[in-house]
Amino acid sequence: MSLRVAVQMDPLEGIAIAGDSTFALMLEAQARGHRLFHYLAEDLTYEDGRLRASAREVSVQRVEGDYFQAEAAATIDLADDVDVVLMRQDPPFDIAYITAAHLLERLEGKTLVVNDPRSVRDAPEKLFVLDYARFMPPTLITRSQEELTAFHRRHGEIVIKPLHGNAGAAVFRVGRDGTNLRALAELFTHVWLEPFIAQAFLPAVAEGDKRIILVDGEPAGAINRVPGAGEIRSNLAAGGTAHPTELSEREQEICAALGPELKKRGLLFVGIDVIGGHLTEINVTSPTGIVALDKFNGTNTAGLIWDAIERRLAGRNA
Repeated sequence: MSLRVAVQMDPLEGIAIAGDSTFALMLEAQARGHRLFHYLAEDLTYEDGRLRASAREVSVQRVEGDYFQAEAAATIDLADDVDVVLMRQDPPFDIAYITAAHLLERLEGKTLVVNDPRSVRDAPEKLFVLDYARFMPPTLITRSQEELTAFHRRHGEIVIKPLHGNAGAAVFRVGRDGTNLRALAELFTHVWLEPFIAQAFLPAVAEGDKRIILVDGEPAGAINRVPGAGEIRSNLAAGGTAHPTELSEREQEICAALGPELKKRGLLFVGIDVIGGHLTEINVTSPTGIVALDKFNGTNTAGLIWDAIERRLAGRNA
């Protein structure tokens, strides 16, 4: 069955194809005979119950410097002209991101959107994870300097980061002496309207931060992201390096707890982060890591994701 697939993502011209998960999904879709269309979130238009996008039909190939060809942009109706929309633009998870999710929600019952836009909107990475607090390190969400100071006093070393940040941006470690604690709190409250998040520092991060991929609620595998010298951030975008790994018994327990809810919410492609057996984030907006995972394990995670999408579509049409 050939599908028409619209990919809502960042500009194709700027991606690094060697490790880009969306590009891997596009390659797999094309290999299955599916047609690909690319557009930006800002290209969406809603009018009188219809959702349109100015999109380019594209073909892709894993050739550095010549990895896609695109037709001229044309307007497509995302209900009539498309079978699947991949919502894959990178955060920040801001009002623009939320608005795009609201618009894509208009397609419910017509076009399958992956991940489900309502669930993406309702499950920001550092808030959805609070449903599984039993697996988390000690965590504080606040704008209060007094609460932050008391939290630091209780836990000694802590990490502070934006509530809706991504890719390891603006993540700070504060040592036991509390140097710069007040200044960081002031900075965060001036830059962001929402609260910030603080967590007890996990020394095990030096040994790596596991990114575990779940496909339709089932673990597909994991990579261990190790911080660079002098860093606590293990994100690949922040200089971390990926290494092969396997799931521990504790990590399997975490996956078993999350899996049914992810499946129920239509979150087909999810990446969770675990440090020293502690769950820190549930990434549902535009998770990454499948290229490194497949390189180490000889697997085809993009294929598993498309299998899940095709099953969902078959279930709708049954």
